[in-house]
Amino acid sequence: MTAENASAHVLVVLDAPADAFRKAQLELLDAGRFLGTVSAAVAGPVPDAARAQLAEHGVATVYTPSGADLSDYLVGPTAAWLADVVAASDADASAGGRVTTVLLENSPSGKETAARLSVRLDAGVVTDVVALEADGTAHKSVLAGSYEVRARATTPVAVLTVKPNLDLSAAPAAGGAAAVVTVPVPEGSLATAARVTGRTQKPRSGRPDLSEARVVVAGGRGTDGDFGPIEELADALGGAVGASRAAADAGWVSHDLQVGQTGKTVSPQLYISAGISGAIQQKAGMQTSKVIVAVNADPESPVFEIADFGIVGDLFDVLPQATAEIKRRRA
Repeated sequence: MTAENASAHVLVVLDAPADAFRKAQLELLDAGRFLGTVSAAVAGPVPDAARAQLAEHGVATVYTPSGADLSDYLVGPTAAWLADVVAASDADASAGGRVTTVLLENSPSGKETAARLSVRLDAGVVTDVVALEADGTAHKSVLAGSYEVRARATTPVAVLTVKPNLDLSAAPAAGGAAAVVTVPVPEGSLATAARVTGRTQKPRSGRPDLSEARVVVAGGRGTDGDFGPIEELADALGGAVGASRAAADAGWVSHDLQVGQTGKTVSPQLYISAGISGAIQQKAGMQTSKVIVAVNADPESPVFEIADFGIVGDLFDVLPQATAEIKRRRA
């Protein structure tokens, strides 16, 4: 936080954690602290471990709903409750004054919540934010990731959905316990709301979540179904495994690993593309990556047009050599 944004009050919206907050959620708190004084709104119970994380990341006040756990519902009641949280936070001088910015994750539910909340607050909304400036200006990925534009809401409150892996230099958090303030869920908002009736836990791979990973190694049609070299390199780098739609449709990997316009959008520090042509649908999901390395046997492959580093060669020769060298240097 700088003198320029010392009076800004940022409300960070977080999903209720099972035990502790995820990496992307903690990054969102750091983004809030970069912009100003930060408080948090959590749509469900906050365990002690998660509350300690909030304090470590500079949150002085955390708002939770009373009367219902909003994580049991779809986003409608959450948006209504958040509008009341903003009003309550504005009235609480100790929270940092009037809310100027609301930050949410750039997930499908985060975007829908942002849209509904912006209507209730008559606020400007910016989605797909890939970078922030201290004055609140957002860098936004547009046209399937082909361009990056700068945008800033002119309304008193700005609502932003932020992609993971923002590289920000936020001031160190002061620490201290985060005070918990309960805000009632608006009367009647739950009456017709869709409710979540069940959840299935996704099996853990031991690798970081694809949408949050700082390193992603993705394979495509060129793997011919053998993702062994992809997985070995990802594990050597501590990264996640991704795939093109062709690889997912072929049944070589599950569709939750698909990166692209019809899959997940990733923005890691390092993206390694192996055996993927780089058609526009794939580019849409990964071209905001900080560094892109492409490995492809076809020198005319479109992926080389956006790659920072390109290797023309067989991925079954190139990737094992890279994995062996990484392991040797780390030994």
